[in-house]
Amino acid sequence: MASVIVNYSIAVKPGQMVYIWSQAPAAPLMLELYKEVLKAGGNAFMRADIPGAQEVLLQYGSEWALKNPTPVEALSVEEGKFDAYIRIGAETNTRRLTSADPDRMQLVQTALRPSLNKRMERSAQGTYNWCVTLFPTDAYAMDSDMNLAEFTEFVFGACMVNDPDPVARWREMGARQQTYVDFLKGKKHITVKGPNVDLSLSVEGRTFMNSQGLRNFPDGEIYTGPVEDSVNGWIRYDYPCIYQGREVQGVELTFEHGRVTRATAKKGEDFLIKVLDTDHGARTLGEFAIGTNYGITRFSRNILFDEKIGGTMHMAVGSGYPDTGAKNKSAVHWDMIADVKKDTTFTADGLVFYKDGKFVI
Repeated sequence: MASVIVNYSIAVKPGQMVYIWSQAPAAPLMLELYKEVLKAGGNAFMRADIPGAQEVLLQYGSEWALKNPTPVEALSVEEGKFDAYIRIGAETNTRRLTSADPDRMQLVQTALRPSLNKRMERSAQGTYNWCVTLFPTDAYAMDSDMNLAEFTEFVFGACMVNDPDPVARWREMGARQQTYVDFLKGKKHITVKGPNVDLSLSVEGRTFMNSQGLRNFPDGEIYTGPVEDSVNGWIRYDYPCIYQGREVQGVELTFEHGRVTRATAKKGEDFLIKVLDTDHGARTLGEFAIGTNYGITRFSRNILFDEKIGGTMHMAVGSGYPDTGAKNKSAVHWDMIADVKKDTTFTADGLVFYKDGKFVI
């Protein structure tokens, strides 16, 4: 897994510096990543947070502390300091922020926004490679209704690292997805209609990206940033929407001229509204995507896997990716997933290209 991430996903070159960030439980993977970076001729800084540190900050930090992240955050994306970034999820308690004050969480997210924007800008310029992955823990296994051994194999299977040549498999996925991206190139208008969705949006001048195990590991999606004021219609998310450790269920969003004008949820509606009010950009779509990894066969309550499930679509309110042409900026990027395997049709400039969970081109 470490070899594929270092040599394929972020493609470390001699003389490059890599920022590796996780929590202490991921030490075995962090050490393997460090080894592979050194073998590739680079070097790495390893940051291993202690579980519980973020809760301490949110409970005891002054307003100044919440608004002023350490200089390490800015250094991690500064040109001339780091060339690549690996973020490893390794939660021991995925519900640890359930009782945290949303207003204080907003202050922290807003303070981190400049670093997030800089990471995306450098990535779009091709000067900063990054990859987000996961280390199996009991917490993730419990969320997925699996034991740790089952969940570990679920992770390795989704990442295709049990294959004799994982990189070849990821490149095959990339080639297949490129046909979809090529079809959508130059298209202007997309509609999605089905039992859970009735949306129209413009992608004129925008670029669809081919996610093939580079920025996310595992991976499997094509995505773009819709024209910010073009989204109209509604969507119902039948999968739970999870953000900052909180689970919101039964989310329905209505869009008018690109803005969320109505938002409801069966559970967690107050939190949903609070996040959407984080800043001006939080009520605008930053991403529109289709999941393509049919090897991920079950919902795990982990967005890294769930947004890639073949036969689903997801959209993110908040910040978009500049390399898609997206202009929306926000401290928020919240992916929400909907099943589109039944009676759902996607058209581009009037041409059907995806129907009932499968590409038809």
